[in-house]
Amino acid sequence: MTARGITGRLLAAGVGALAARAVLRAVTASPRAATLERTNFRGRTVTLAAGPAFSVGAAVAGALDAPSRPAAAAALVAGIGSGSVGLYDDVVGARPEQKAAKGFAGHLAALRRGQLTSGLVKIAGVGAAGLGAAALLAADPDVRCRQPRSTLGRVADVLLGAGVIAGTANLLNLLDLRPGRALKAGVLLGAPLTAGRSGGLAAGPVGAAVGLLPDDLDERVMLGDSGANALGALLGVAMAARTGPVGRAGILAVVAGLTAASEKVSFTKVIQNTRGLRELDEWGRRTS
Repeated sequence: MTARGITGRLLAAGVGALAARAVLRAVTASPRAATLERTNFRGRTVTLAAGPAFSVGAAVAGALDAPSRPAAAAALVAGIGSGSVGLYDDVVGARPEQKAAKGFAGHLAALRRGQLTSGLVKIAGVGAAGLGAAALLAADPDVRCRQPRSTLGRVADVLLGAGVIAGTANLLNLLDLRPGRALKAGVLLGAPLTAGRSGGLAAGPVGAAVGLLPDDLDERVMLGDSGANALGALLGVAMAARTGPVGRAGILAVVAGLTAASEKVSFTKVIQNTRGLRELDEWGRRTS
């Protein structure tokens, strides 16, 4: 990467961090900030304001350093779209009548009873955001040159891209069970993606993650569905922008495998029982 490219990535990361911090201050100072207060796993009162703060800050910063206008639009659609439906689920899903439905099967069962749950709205919204972002990426010159020539092949490639974006959004959400865990995973996954032509798409989210990490580790804020979905969706856009059909299919297979494994195995238990992962997970977190 050239010096100019490195400077651009650092600038995008800085914008992401500053924008996320600015939105966090604005949300926590708003009259409705109390509706975002929740109790974390240790009984501490935290705010979900980090979710919309990350969603807006990371999406805008990623779009500013995107390699093309279609890629910039894809970042905005994925980040703000996934973050918005995640925020809806964070707020509406806390209502007593919404808490009974658990998992995808639970949401479908509720729908058969005539109840549209906030979780199902989130699932559909993240999927729609992923599809919209993948369709926009298809207009990026660098992505278009890697697509199949046939119409059917291009449609399949867009669907694979949508799967990568929506699947990664869901996967990062599964990690948001302990302070700083999802943000650390986002930084580790996103840092290598900052190289290359489409690296700006990842630099903004990485910067926003670093900017919010201290507050998350100190148990003052939580990402919630809003921030975790936006983090995963934006990294999904960064991965989809640099791969063709084979690469997207491979990423989707890994994401799907990890998601399926989460139904059988607790990620938290695996992390706690694995040296290295346990120390990384606990790094920087308050002990009392």
